[in-house]
Order: sequence, then C-alpha cells, then structure tokens
Amino acid sequence: MKRILTYGTFDLLHWGHINLLRRARAQGDYLIVGASTDEFNTAKGARRPSYHQFEVRKTMLEAVRYVDLVIPEENWEQKVEDIRRFHIDTVVMGDNWKGSEHFEHLRRFCDVVFLPRTPGFSTSQIRRDLLVDAVGRPAEVTVVDDSRMVSL
Repeated sequence: MKRILTYGTFDLLHWGHINLLRRARAQGDYLIVGASTDEFNTAKGARRPSYHQFEVRKTMLEAVRYVDLVIPEENWEQKVEDIRRFHIDTVVMGDNWKGSEHFEHLRRFCDVVFLPRTPGFSTSQIRRDLLVDAVGRPAEVTVVDDSRMVSL
C-alpha cells in the first residue's frame, strides 16, 4: 500500500482543494491530510484567523471521499515524525511550496511531489471576491413581517 501525505489549512474548502486532494490520492492508495490547527495558523503569521475552526475543517475534510485520515498539523517540525509514524511513501503539496525549506528536506525520508495549483482558485481570491461583492453591491433589506426579512 502506497501512503500519501499532504498538508494545508483547507479553509473555505473549494474546488482547488478538492482537485489537489483528488490528484494527491491518485499518487497512491491511502491519503492522510495534515490540517493546520488554529494555533499553528496563528504561529505561521496568518493575516486573519481561519473562517472555520480546526474541528469543522477536519470534519469537512473527512467527508471528502479521497481522504482516508485527517491529522492535526501543529508545527513545521512534525513532518519527519509524521512520515515515520504513518509510513509515508510520498508527500504531495501544491507547487507554490516548491523550493520551500519546509518541504524540500523531506526528500531524505520519502518522495516529494509538487502538483500544479488549480488555476483561478484560492482561498485568498475567494475572500477578495466576497469582499468586493459585499462592498460593491450593498444589500437592500425589506421587512416582510416581524419574523423574517427578504433581501432584494
């Protein structure tokens, strides 16, 4: 059995994430996903907290058919231990991590594959699009009765 490992925050789960998970799983028989904890995201210097807390992101990832196991990613240093603990054959990441000190050194322990990102899809872009949409088109709200409102 060939075991694959990937890491990410996977906030605002979208087609780019699903495509990465699908292609990562195609590299082997068993896919383990290291989902960044809320604390690790803060330590990495994330500009803002994740929209979904870790447990919600973990549950969403567990619902994706390509994913066999979700583990917490708590720090940069755990990757070698994860490779050993789960008998990983290949670490798969998006090609935006190619050349990164956080992943290139893993080649001493297993194969490392960088897959092209899905063009046009990123959590940052989704956040920007939602902000532009919210600012660019203010909602008009009409009260229908005391129990509900309808946006036009």
